[in-house]
Amino acid sequence: MTRIAVLIGSTRPGRRGVTVADWVAKAAAEHAAVAAGEVEIDVIDLADHSLPLLDEPVPALAADYRHEHTRNWAEVIGSYDGFVFVTPEYNHSFPAALKNAIDYLFAEWNDKAAGFVSYGAHGGIRAVEQLRPVLAEVKLATVRTQVFFSMAGDIELFTDPDAWTASSYQVENLSAMLDELIAWSAALKPLRAKAAA
Repeated sequence: MTRIAVLIGSTRPGRRGVTVADWVAKAAAEHAAVAAGEVEIDVIDLADHSLPLLDEPVPALAADYRHEHTRNWAEVIGSYDGFVFVTPEYNHSFPAALKNAIDYLFAEWNDKAAGFVSYGAHGGIRAVEQLRPVLAEVKLATVRTQVFFSMAGDIELFTDPDAWTASSYQVENLSAMLDELIAWSAALKPLRAKAAA
């Protein structure tokens, strides 16, 4: 079975990431591969992991994790085949909490796939553009299709999230992104197996 984590990339109080991630998980449950039991979808909230500002004395490339919070984080991330990064845009980029969480690890990210669901005043597009090269450095393959929510088209997400619903276009984009993500996650499994051996 392929395991996909929907990763909430903001820890800020009042964030809309939880609402968006819950929508992703609910919509993903209707995807054919998930419904058939071939893919499992979980939501991971960075706020639940209490990662301090990177405090490992040895670079992650060495996999010499000294702190329990790092080892716990490595176990969580290492158990997944792919990721949907749910990120807002903060000042033309993605949140510092997400960068910090990525920087803690290396091998646990390697040879896996990533997709994106972003939100913000301009749809979070610039956050994703900043995130793609960071993920490439930890050997995560990013898929092309992404989903975004902007203040222009999805004002209720930002003003009244309980009343918000995604458009049919966004639902279709999510399905297409999941198709790519699931296929790439499966295609990269032999590389992960070779690295583990």
